Amino acid sequence: MKIGIVFAGQGAQYPGMGHDLYENYEASRQVFDDAGEEIKNWCFRGTEEELRQTRITQPTIYTVTMAAYEAFKEAAENAGIADKLELVGVSGFSLGEYAALTSMGAIDEIGKGLKIVQNRGVFMQKAGQNEAGENISGMTAALGKREAVLAAVEEAAGGRVLEAVNFNSPTQTVVAGEKEALESFAEVAGANKIKAIPLPVSTAFHCALMKPAAEKLLPILREAELKLPEGKIYSDITAEDIMEGFEGDKGDDAAVADYLAAVMAKQAMSPVYWQEIIENMTADGAEVIIEIGPGKTLSSLIKKITKDAVPLHVEDRKSLEQTIDSLCEMLGC
Repeated sequence: MKIGIVFAGQGAQYPGMGHDLYENYEASRQVFDDAGEEIKNWCFRGTEEELRQTRITQPTIYTVTMAAYEAFKEAAENAGIADKLELVGVSGFSLGEYAALTSMGAIDEIGKGLKIVQNRGVFMQKAGQNEAGENISGMTAALGKREAVLAAVEEAAGGRVLEAVNFNSPTQTVVAGEKEALESFAEVAGANKIKAIPLPVSTAFHCALMKPAAEKLLPILREAELKLPEGKIYSDITAEDIMEGFEGDKGDDAAVADYLAAVMAKQAMSPVYWQEIIENMTADGAEVIIEIGPGKTLSSLIKKITKDAVPLHVEDRKSLEQTIDSLCEMLGC
């Protein structure tokens, strides 16, 4: 059976996330213990307000996601179905792309991935603030057809930073930019019968405001010496294989590492084409798409994008057992 795997992004966090995995799976426990006491404490005992801070959100979600992924692999092996699952590829929503890279060996140690996302969280949080440390930007979910949302963005921008940054489904697009521009967008959207919902985030991800964060992130990514992926990773930027734009020798480790570092730095300030990623994954034959990490946000989006793949998810013991049971039933084992 052909499957796709997708990894949760920022916004999926919640207090207590990952604790059930830590208590029940040795593979997950190792991930958390390696991450350290501070991250464990944020995951298991952090408040909603703490977890909403980008510098905390990113390393905690990455840790929980990798812990869930390790538990899933272990459970699939124990159930005797691992060799019956053909992986067409993986992807991750924004932050989740780092879990995707790790799952495919491009980031060859979870500790390296954790260092990257810790820095990424700090850089992105600061990029959306003024010199006084006050948030000057934000994000809004727009419910309406993509063409109408893009027209509203163009009308409301007025020379300020305002961009459509997450193309989540046929009827959901997220807009990011300066606060005043987002206020104008809300007015224009309302006049055009587009529902605009402000999101509880601390900055404006994936837009031009993130350029300073991308520039600071690049040397961190280069230092990590990213490797050639062991399988297909659908890039957030293009919705195609992340290596598609590489024109060098794939046996040249340094060239591959430099290319992937540039792609992932650019990712911080570029739109996420999630709808296209899921469409391409199903076009490649994925019958089931498994969301790994806290929450079920991506599973909900998958249902809005396609009827050709069954969405399942893994975030704790209950959901993992349900996913393994569902896979076993589909496989007739």
